[in-house]
Amino acid sequence: MTILQTFGQSLRGEWRERNGAESRLLPQGKLSGPMPWVIAIMIGLTVLATTSGLALRNTARAANADVKGGVTVQIVHGAPRERDRQARSALAALELAPGIASARLVPQHELDALVEPWLGTAVGDDVNALPVPALIDLRLTGPVDQARLDSLRALVRQKAPAARVDAQASWLAPVFKAISGLQWLAAGLIGLLAFATVATVLLASRNALGNHRGTIEIVHMLGGTDKQIARIFQRSMAIDAAAGGVGGLLLGVVATSLLGRQFSALGSGMIGSADLGWGDWLIVCCIPIGGVLLAVVTARLSVLGALRRML
Repeated sequence: MTILQTFGQSLRGEWRERNGAESRLLPQGKLSGPMPWVIAIMIGLTVLATTSGLALRNTARAANADVKGGVTVQIVHGAPRERDRQARSALAALELAPGIASARLVPQHELDALVEPWLGTAVGDDVNALPVPALIDLRLTGPVDQARLDSLRALVRQKAPAARVDAQASWLAPVFKAISGLQWLAAGLIGLLAFATVATVLLASRNALGNHRGTIEIVHMLGGTDKQIARIFQRSMAIDAAAGGVGGLLLGVVATSLLGRQFSALGSGMIGSADLGWGDWLIVCCIPIGGVLLAVVTARLSVLGALRRML
């Protein structure tokens, strides 16, 4: 009983002085417990989902910038000489047309490179025997709308009846739709991870509150307030969340780097445009800070609500 009285007098004096020593009620930063590791996993997955969403956004922006104002003219004809003649005639007409920023006939070696992954290298010397269309790459001075596309088709088909005129953005429309769906999926995953973090902190706070119920009742009898007790819990949770946040950030960055190297090995231009910039990494670095704030606020509100019902 003497030890309890001494403990109570010590707590009462420290609360009166408001030196923050109320943290002696609960052990701080129990790094051997599960909470830091759980938060580290949550933060790591959030970092991975966020970097994936940002990379997809960068990919979509780069692809949209590349195809904006782009039009492809295909001269589809089985006879190589007639195909080449129509291609040259269409190119000459397009170069004189208004609103054309650039017009380029795609060289044969570039067409061979496009065909090679599908047909192999054996067709290199006999590519003219294949019905490979001649391609003209157009860049317009403004956006491609249906009216301009119809005007170009009418102009080109006067010189090349076998021509097909298509906006480059229409080819990538399914890709943009898929990227948008993946971005929403990443955002949904981030929301679920935030909800899981809140639920984990809520359960941990209530469990700690129940384990120290007897001590809390004594502190109340000695003059301690609900806010002072909640401050103890939120400080302990802040230490655990900070430790888990740093670990989760490192885990997520390492996983992102490994995945980036794997995708970079594919050598795709679209994948190469998915690199994260400084602004993206700044957003990623703010994730642990947001996780700590979320954990602290959840712990405080949970403890205050439980204390009002308890006492």
